[in-house]
Amino acid sequence: MIDVIRLGASRTSSVAPPVAPLVSPLVHRLLRLIWEEQTISRAEIARRADLSRSTVSDAVTTLLASGLVVETGVGESSGGRKPIVLAFRDDASVLVGVDIATSGVTVVLTDLRGRVQVTRALTHDVPGDPDGTRAVVETLIAACLREYGQPAVPLLGIGVSVPSPVDPRHPERMHPLSLPAWRGRHDLDGLATRFHAPVFIDNDANLGALAERWWGAARGVDDFTYIKLTTGVGSGHMIAGRIYRGGTGVAGEIGHLTIDPHGPPCNCGNRGCLGTYVGGDAVVARALALRPEYPSSRLASGMLTPSAVEAAALARDPLAVQVMREVAEALGIAVAGILNLLNPQLVILDGGMAGLEEQLLQPLRETVMRRTFVSAVASATIRSSTLGATGVALGAATLVLNAALYDPVLFPTLGSAAPRAALGATS
Repeated sequence: MIDVIRLGASRTSSVAPPVAPLVSPLVHRLLRLIWEEQTISRAEIARRADLSRSTVSDAVTTLLASGLVVETGVGESSGGRKPIVLAFRDDASVLVGVDIATSGVTVVLTDLRGRVQVTRALTHDVPGDPDGTRAVVETLIAACLREYGQPAVPLLGIGVSVPSPVDPRHPERMHPLSLPAWRGRHDLDGLATRFHAPVFIDNDANLGALAERWWGAARGVDDFTYIKLTTGVGSGHMIAGRIYRGGTGVAGEIGHLTIDPHGPPCNCGNRGCLGTYVGGDAVVARALALRPEYPSSRLASGMLTPSAVEAAALARDPLAVQVMREVAEALGIAVAGILNLLNPQLVILDGGMAGLEEQLLQPLRETVMRRTFVSAVASATIRSSTLGATGVALGAATLVLNAALYDPVLFPTLGSAAPRAALGATS
């Protein structure tokens, strides 16, 4: 369960908002159960939900009429008549997830089981070109829908990830330090009009954590931390199965955690923030500074990029290995603090550097072990993500799926299919 931030809303919508008047709470509850089980009989639903079979049958009639649930055949009998098996239709609608990163835009189109059907990505100067970025987002969404054959299959909603804290009370705003040229607003509200679908938005690290919780390394884990290493560094924290946002949505800005008060200046006005040691820009800057000490390094000349440093570290280049050791030390200080403070079961690292097991993760674990209260770290696992480059975009699509499974308003066929008696309508 998470909080869902929808554009056009004045506040955060709870994962379990007041049930829409067009759909009964029971229909809503059984829809979620059938989605979770994928296939289940009416008798099993009655047993799980502690309901009479006639009550379940009435609700299932509504779900069948909506097209979200179908009968798939006869199941095994445990004695008596064989049950009819119900299944959730994963292809009844599609979801779109958008990841707006500093280096470009990634869009995925998924079914209602989070399976990616279409992917589109384009490198773009997101920090410097807000209008162009918005145009890229629209172009890529349209391309995904066109390839999949939409509007034959309805679009349920669009989730958007932004590289900025998102205040649930003001979801239209972005922090001015994150993307200064955007002037504190993402202005993505027009996507709802263009594509005739609701739009939900959240911070990129929060959505990375959401993707891990539903589909990745954190399935079944209620308390974990997700750390995203890209141009900068951010984190998402799942506590008791919910994203922790803090008082104004800024929780997780680990990049501005002070590692050394006498360290290099940060764009936030402080010195020695984690982001000045960790992340793509910091890695390149440190490699450039160390070049004179490693004349035989493959990085000793030419243009440097984060991916070039990562590749050199993988090849055990001495300059790159030294850079990664320093990254591991700085990141380890921050992770140790998180473990001591929140005691998560799991820490997941995402981004290019996260794949450097020997060069980054192992020294990171050693730093963490030295700096944590032993019982806090003993049960904590530190590992890399396996969701790949589309993980955050998948998290954005999952934001919509999560909202739909808890708010039947987003399933228009469910509302139109519900019989009047079940809806509580008056004649």
